[in-house]
Amino acid sequence: MSHVEITKWNGEDILTCAEKLNHLPYTLFFDSNRPEHPSSQWSFLCWNPIETITAKNGIITHNNNKAINEHDVFTFLQSRLNAHSAQKHHKIPFTGGIAGYWGYDLGRQLEDIPQNTTDDINVPDMMVGIYNNVLAHDHANNKTWLIGEMPNFSQGNITKTITDIDWKPQISETKYKDNIKKIIDYIYAGEVYQVNISRRFEANLSKNFNSFNHYKHLRKVNSAPFSAYMNFGDVQLASCSPERFLKCDGQHVEAQPIKGTLPSSQDKNILLNSKKDIAENTMIVDLLRNDLSKVCDYHSVKVPKLCNLETFEGLHHLVSTVLGVLKPNKKLTDLLRVCFPGGSITGAPKIRAIELIEELEETRRGPYCGAMGYIGFNGNMDTNIAIRTITYANNKAYLQTGCGIVSDSNPEKELQESLDKAAKIFESFKTNKDIA
Repeated sequence: MSHVEITKWNGEDILTCAEKLNHLPYTLFFDSNRPEHPSSQWSFLCWNPIETITAKNGIITHNNNKAINEHDVFTFLQSRLNAHSAQKHHKIPFTGGIAGYWGYDLGRQLEDIPQNTTDDINVPDMMVGIYNNVLAHDHANNKTWLIGEMPNFSQGNITKTITDIDWKPQISETKYKDNIKKIIDYIYAGEVYQVNISRRFEANLSKNFNSFNHYKHLRKVNSAPFSAYMNFGDVQLASCSPERFLKCDGQHVEAQPIKGTLPSSQDKNILLNSKKDIAENTMIVDLLRNDLSKVCDYHSVKVPKLCNLETFEGLHHLVSTVLGVLKPNKKLTDLLRVCFPGGSITGAPKIRAIELIEELEETRRGPYCGAMGYIGFNGNMDTNIAIRTITYANNKAYLQTGCGIVSDSNPEKELQESLDKAAKIFESFKTNKDIA
C-alpha cells in the first residue's frame, strides 16, 4: 500500500475532506483539534472500509452476515487483523487497521453482569471497520499523508440549518442525588470504594438536522485532543473527549485516566489540593496498574505522573499517566480486553462498581463510557474514553455525564459537576445557527 505525502496541506484541509466524505457510512474522523495539548499531534480520516464488524448481545455481524461466533469479540477482531498484512511507515502511527467504537455494554461479553437496565437506544455494542484508506495529518509538522486511494469528492456534504434543541434529563436531579447517596451507603458498607454514576439527557432532532455541521461547531466550542466524528449510517457519534484510554506504540503502553474536575473559572489550586479528588484519581490509577499487569511485564508498570493538572474548555482535570511494556506474547486486543471498560468510568473494584451501575442507572449506556479509536495493522493503538460524546440515533441526540463517587462525596456538588461536564456541549447547540 502506498504512502504519499501531500504538499501544501494543513489541518483545515483534512476537516474539509471529512466534510465532503462524512455522508458515506463508516466514514470516521479522529480529530485532534486542541493544538496546545501534547496529544493533539495527529488527525486521521478513514473511509470505505474493506470489512465491517458489529456486535450486539454476543452476536457478531461481519460484512452484514450474522453469526454467533464461538470466540469472543476481541478474539474475532484479532483474527481479522491477522488476515491482513501490516502497512508500516516510520512517521505515521496509523496506516490502516481496525477503527471505530467499542461501547460500554460490550463489557457484558467479558463479565457476568446482571441485566437490569433497559436497552432503549438499541445501537450496536461495537461498530468498527477495517480500513486501508487513511488520510493522516501531522499537526506538529504540518504534513499530510494519503494511504490508499484518493477519495472521490464528487458528492459533498449538504449544508443545513441547525436549530436549538431542548435537552431533557432522563431522571430528576433529586433521583440522581438519591443514587449518589445510595452509592455512599454501599461504600460505608464496605462493598466498594468508588462508583462512577451518570445521568442521561436526550433531545428530539428536526428532520433536517445535520450532525456533522453541528460537530464543526462543537469542535470550536469544546476543543479536545481526542475528538471524533463517526457516521455509521443509522448511528452517528460526535465526541470531544479529553481522556486517553489506551495507547500502545509497539510494546509501550500508556493510559491517562482523568479523575478530579473543577470549573476552569475557579482557582486550579483548589483541585490540586483536594484530598477527595486526589483519592479518587489514585484509586483508579491503582485499578489501571492492576489491569495492565495482566498483559504487561510486571516490573514495567509505572506511574510517572500522578494527578497532574490539565485545563480544557471550561474545566480543570487531574490527569495521571500509567505506563507499561506489553508482554511479547500479548496482542493489542488482549490489552483492550483486560482494561475494558475503563476504570475511570466504572469505579473500584471494577466488577462490583459495574454491578451497582447496573442497579442504579435505568438504561444501558451504549457508546458512552466505552472507547473510540484504532488498532493498527502496524502494532499501534490509540483509543479514548467516550465521554463528552453525543450519540445520534432514532431521530434523537443522547448525552450522558457522570461523576466518580467516593465516601466523602457531596451529592449536591457531584450533581453540579455532572452539569459542568455537559455545559459546553449544551452551549454548542444553543449558539449553533446557520452553520456554513
